[in-house]
Amino acid sequence: MRVALAEDSLLLREGLVRLLDELGANVVAAVGDGAALVDAVDVHDPDVAVIDVRMPPTFTDEGLRAALDIRARRPATAVLVLSQYVETSYATELLGYGGGVGYLLKDRVSRLADLADALERIVAGGTVLDPEVVSTLFARRDRPDRLSALTPRERDVLAGIAEGRTNSAVARALAMSRGTIEKHISSIFAKLGLQGPSDDDHRRVLAVLAWLGVHP
Repeated sequence: MRVALAEDSLLLREGLVRLLDELGANVVAAVGDGAALVDAVDVHDPDVAVIDVRMPPTFTDEGLRAALDIRARRPATAVLVLSQYVETSYATELLGYGGGVGYLLKDRVSRLADLADALERIVAGGTVLDPEVVSTLFARRDRPDRLSALTPRERDVLAGIAEGRTNSAVARALAMSRGTIEKHISSIFAKLGLQGPSDDDHRRVLAVLAWLGVHP
């Protein structure tokens, strides 16, 4: 896996490079701002770009704008956004481009297995949201009306999907059998109008987008 990353803090940047090396990833570029990452992606064509939300010079949304620029120019390049904060508007805007995106809090990066799993899933075209982001989004009052048909348990299952969990992992988290989880997912697809020729991975992404109220 080829990775380009942007982090303004030298210590954090070097730490990310070391973690990615441990995962066996090939870090093709490690830069200090969003504009440099966009350029690096154009030059090196990585599988995934990793970037912080708040970057120089204003430390507001430069990282997000760079991530959106990368997705618009190179849809095949996966993007993993890191943040110290739960900024749901950023997550929904990025996810509006479809699968191949993730949003994790920086604390999650210290867990090597979680980082590896997130990168593999988004490079494969899936979506990965930090559990705290999922909880915050579920608490919003502007929930899409079409989700009202989902049962509380189906919403729990959909939250697990949004976090990027496999069916087995959702089953373990909810203390249910994998078969029951698969039945819930089939019901979710049907209620959201996602019954069709599309493969399950694509429908999982579309279900998350429907839950977020965005459209690719």
